[in-house]
Amino acid sequence: MSKLVIVESPAKAKTIQKYLGDGYTVVASMGHVRDLPKSRLSVKVNDNFKPQYSIIKGKEKLVEDLKKKAAKSDSVLLATDPDREGEAISWHLAYILGLDVNDTNRVTFNEITHTGIKNGMENPRTIDMDLVNAQQARRILDRLVGYKLSPFLSQKIRRGLSGGRVQSVAVRIIVDREEEIKAFKPEEYWSIDGKFVPAKGTSRRQFIASLYGLAGQKGKLKIENKEQADAILDELKDADYVVTSIKKGTRRKSPAPPFITSTLQQEASRRLGFTARRTMAAAQELYEGIEIEGMGAVGLITYMRTDSLRLSEDAIQAASAYIQERWGDKYLPDKPRHYKAKANAQDGHEAIRPTVPSLDPEKIKSSLSNDQYKLYKLIWERFLACQMSNCLQATTRAEITAGDKYLFKASGYTVTFDGYTVLYEERKDDGEKESSGLLPPLEKDMPLRCKEITGNQHFTQPPARYTEASLIKALEENGIGRPSTYATTISTILNREYVVREGKALKPTELGEVVTKLMKERFPKVVNVKFTAQVENELDEVQNGKVEWVQAVHDFYDDFAEALKKAKEEMKDVKIHLKEDETDIICEKCGRRMVIKTGRYGKFIACPGYPECKNIKKYVEKNGAKCPKCGGDVVIKHTKKGRIFYGCENYPKCDFVSWDEPTEKLCPRCGKTLLRKKGKNPRYYCVTPDCGYEHLGDDFSDEEQQAPEEETKA
Repeated sequence: MSKLVIVESPAKAKTIQKYLGDGYTVVASMGHVRDLPKSRLSVKVNDNFKPQYSIIKGKEKLVEDLKKKAAKSDSVLLATDPDREGEAISWHLAYILGLDVNDTNRVTFNEITHTGIKNGMENPRTIDMDLVNAQQARRILDRLVGYKLSPFLSQKIRRGLSGGRVQSVAVRIIVDREEEIKAFKPEEYWSIDGKFVPAKGTSRRQFIASLYGLAGQKGKLKIENKEQADAILDELKDADYVVTSIKKGTRRKSPAPPFITSTLQQEASRRLGFTARRTMAAAQELYEGIEIEGMGAVGLITYMRTDSLRLSEDAIQAASAYIQERWGDKYLPDKPRHYKAKANAQDGHEAIRPTVPSLDPEKIKSSLSNDQYKLYKLIWERFLACQMSNCLQATTRAEITAGDKYLFKASGYTVTFDGYTVLYEERKDDGEKESSGLLPPLEKDMPLRCKEITGNQHFTQPPARYTEASLIKALEENGIGRPSTYATTISTILNREYVVREGKALKPTELGEVVTKLMKERFPKVVNVKFTAQVENELDEVQNGKVEWVQAVHDFYDDFAEALKKAKEEMKDVKIHLKEDETDIICEKCGRRMVIKTGRYGKFIACPGYPECKNIKKYVEKNGAKCPKCGGDVVIKHTKKGRIFYGCENYPKCDFVSWDEPTEKLCPRCGKTLLRKKGKNPRYYCVTPDCGYEHLGDDFSDEEQQAPEEETKA
């Protein structure tokens, strides 16, 4: 007989089995085994929200196998993930297998390495019921809101809609930003820039300085229109330019802290173009263990669901040793760096870091998938950089007087020591720019020669739409949801068509705006950012053992139930219609404009005169391009797994089909259709295999957008 160890995934089981060896049998539960059934509410609201759990459909055989293995084992250890969900899975397993929750049968691994597993096995504990109750409270709240709010939204707006405690707030944040953009009124302003070189000396390096204000006066000069700019430019034509002030200094740039879940998702979005879901999928694989050539199964990173910045002393020492060996002593700070997490951070785990800091990504690249390699490299570089010395920059700020009236300013820097930037530097969000530029040697009272001076028209810009990275940042800063749920939240609001992607930007649809408007009017607390954050804080208090989970659910649900009851009564006969549901198709039976509806099997086109007129048609989504084979319209289709492909509307008469999107653009060589291959850098190529024409990016010159003359004549 041996000890049975239950984890969540087969990959993790395989890695742990290698380390534990004989005497242990490691098996996977394949995630949750018991949950609230989908077919009904499964929560007794009037009985202190008592949940009615059952074995998840399709997992009956797995549960029976686990029971048989447990019965044949000396003991059972529950080694699911070290977070709320993992604790809840262990609790459900204990119930199913008849284990005593007061026994020390719970083990956790912060990293799937020999050291991490050894530490976990040497420190078994009882199941943490505070963690379990926090998960139960969240699960029950989300079930109550989802199962009671979703039917209401579906009835009043469109079939198949859903509402959620976190997803509805996320949509509101995106919708509110869109309203800011629509309400924004651009204002004109002008700037004046000059190109200067020292009038004397050996340096002829050109630099740019910008008009700041009036000499001897504080405050920036506002130039509101072309007339004002032209008047100032006239005065500057024959002015003498002199450096009147020089300030030199040293700037120390410190490295960013190691990753937590949210910052990993943000940086992977900015730098790699990964969605949050893609990031977490690759991170899960890196944590659970990957077969590395010459090493076997190895967990490459620590647990990826964490909001703690804590690092183990062993990891810091290993990083320092690697940095010293590869780059030398000068790349190490005077003392190891420790980072402080936010006040409400859970400190159960370390920050996300490589388990073996000396394991260079290039050494194991051949054993990793493309996504695994990119993400591991990002985590490895960020962690090592956080233990490296500062980047040192010599800064120069110069003030230049034009005559006795106008003041120009210029600033720049040179890197005197690269420090951590030799390896890694954090990316900025879209729209955030860091000033940079080299200045020639400048001295006080040095005369300058103005080579060119120009006025530049600008308009104030509206706030940018949210990207996945900036939305995750906003959710985290406002205390909405947990970092581990962000990927699911974003996927849900995209799948429900409340939001669409335009490039990297997230734009609300009319559906998203209408749902949010209804939620604001009828359920203001559900979509109130501050209130939702308070709920999250209360769930944290449940986890800390300070609040009973039933009380936490009451605090949210009682007001919600009252609001729902009132909304149902007052909107009894109300149906909200969307403009985006209308089509240009006229019903041939009654003459009405037909609309898009959603049924059990997807979208279809129907007459709005139902039940008087029951005319319906098949819904076909066109992409605007013409079939390169027969000239028919190209339609968007979906595989059973939801993957998009493109085909001709005249199928089966025309058999054209493509994974890559046909476009309205024509090949400048042969005049045939260009296909667009999606990706970080889109690629257009000719549908004719022998043509060979390709174009990178979405920008086309006028010449490239014209078909060949022969094709045009034809």
